[in-house]
Amino acid sequence: MTTVVHPGDALTPRQRLVYILVLGSLTALGPFTIDLYLPAFPVLESDLNVSATLIQLTLTGTTLGFAIGQLFMGPWSDKVGRRLPLILATSVHVAASIGVALSPDIVWLGVFRVLQGAGAAAGGVVAMAMVRDLFGGKPLVRMLSRLALVNGLAPILAPVIGSQLLLFLDWRGLFVFLALYGMLVVVAVSIFIVETLPPERRHASGHTTVRDRYRSVFSDRVFVGVALIGGMSFSGLFAYLSSSSFLFQDVYNLDPQQYGFLFAINSFGIVIGVQVSSRLMRHYGPQWILGVTTAVQAFAALSIIVLAESGAGFLGVLIPLFFFIMAAGFGFPAVQVLALVNHGHEAGTAASLLGALNFGLAGLISPIVGLFGIDSAIPMASVMLATSLVSVLSVWFIVQPRRVPALAS
Repeated sequence: MTTVVHPGDALTPRQRLVYILVLGSLTALGPFTIDLYLPAFPVLESDLNVSATLIQLTLTGTTLGFAIGQLFMGPWSDKVGRRLPLILATSVHVAASIGVALSPDIVWLGVFRVLQGAGAAAGGVVAMAMVRDLFGGKPLVRMLSRLALVNGLAPILAPVIGSQLLLFLDWRGLFVFLALYGMLVVVAVSIFIVETLPPERRHASGHTTVRDRYRSVFSDRVFVGVALIGGMSFSGLFAYLSSSSFLFQDVYNLDPQQYGFLFAINSFGIVIGVQVSSRLMRHYGPQWILGVTTAVQAFAALSIIVLAESGAGFLGVLIPLFFFIMAAGFGFPAVQVLALVNHGHEAGTAASLLGALNFGLAGLISPIVGLFGIDSAIPMASVMLATSLVSVLSVWFIVQPRRVPALAS
């Protein structure tokens, strides 16, 4: 007779598949909201008659809205359950997406982009919290690795899809597409997802206030370390995302479809990294995986700088960039597992802080590339190198791999 230790252990394979598909769609909503319009940056610059810096600031506003929204959504979902925040916040996202599509100028575009990011915030954070409600130990690793695959792929695939949509839609049509996506998510959650945090479990932990939940999470050295690693990894990735449209279309003369194809190639790096990482975690602790991947990211970023400075050309940037993105994919599931494994009672709060740091730091750091100009890959790679070095230091001096307990079976 099999003992049911966590609620998710009783789910049938078919039920697990439904949860993976719906929660994966929720997780992808935020990155798609942030990145779908990246190939349209040059078009927006011309259509709205504004500078590239102002267009990049709309990306920053979205990521900050997404980060701040998560800080609210996580504790709220710990208090009232998971379904209500998901449905209400995603409905805000739908309304804001329509607002962006109808925006007459850059000011209204920026306002609605912030609201759009805040509305999308519930998707990723509550999806992770629901997985932690249902699973623990190595089953948690398997489920989070699937969400990490979506979370890592979505920022890379979104510009690919956006570039193809631009073949028959203008930039406003991209946001109508996002509104429809958000509506489908609301319907799917309403039909297929049951409440994973019933009333009796909302007060069982003893952490009945937001202050208690934050204190529990921030007193965990491992959580603080991996949250910083996650934030730096996302910041390095977003330094690439926020500058790549100008770098590859203006400097290397790719058209939007070629630019989208480049993203498709890089997406394989995320797939490889997440899938191999989740299998390695069956035998090696996630903290050791982070020790290796952060070093690879630093080396890859340094390689881009050296090769770009020596005139190695397009491939001199693209090849080490692929390894940087693949190393980020290796790290995504390891960060999520270590951040949530010890915080089952405040999973929403832990997931919200992790997501807020990921996207908040990315929103603040990635625009630095634009300040130095985008006439070569060196400014982008310099930011990527700096974030990677912070990650390396965080692994060895904050997480301290030898002091992290092994995962339960």
